[in-house]
Parts: sequence; C-alpha cells; structure tokens
Amino acid sequence: MDWVPIAFVTFKVLALSIAMFYAIKWHYDQGEKGATLALVRTGVKMSAVFVLALLAVVFAAFYLSKTLGLDLSLP
Repeated sequence: MDWVPIAFVTFKVLALSIAMFYAIKWHYDQGEKGATLALVRTGVKMSAVFVLALLAVVFAAFYLSKTLGLDLSLP
C-alpha cells in the first residue's frame, strides 16, 4: 500500500509533463518562426508559475497538517 501514492504522483507528473511538452510544441508549430523567442519566454514563464504554485500547495499542506497536529516525521 505504500507504493500507491508514489506510483500515482509519478504518473501524474509524467502525464502533466508530456501534456505541457505537446501543448508548447503545438503552439510553436502554429506560430510564425519569428515569434519563437516570445513562445519560449511564455513557456518558461508558465513552467515557473506551475512550479511556484506546486511549492505553494506543498507548503500549505505541510502548514495545515502541522496546525492540525499531524505527525510528519519520517520513520
């Protein structure tokens, strides 16, 4: 039962990464060749926003669980 969260999180990260890659690739293919710099800049910004949002959710979850008195120490 300990492997289930690891497998689901790994699958989710893999699926979101593949989806983000193909979304950026599709937009790149649709755009003009002169707008590649703007497209790369937008992709980097969206990736940074995603990572920051992920970190915010992780820290909020740890703060909430610590506030509720849950034990988060590793065995």
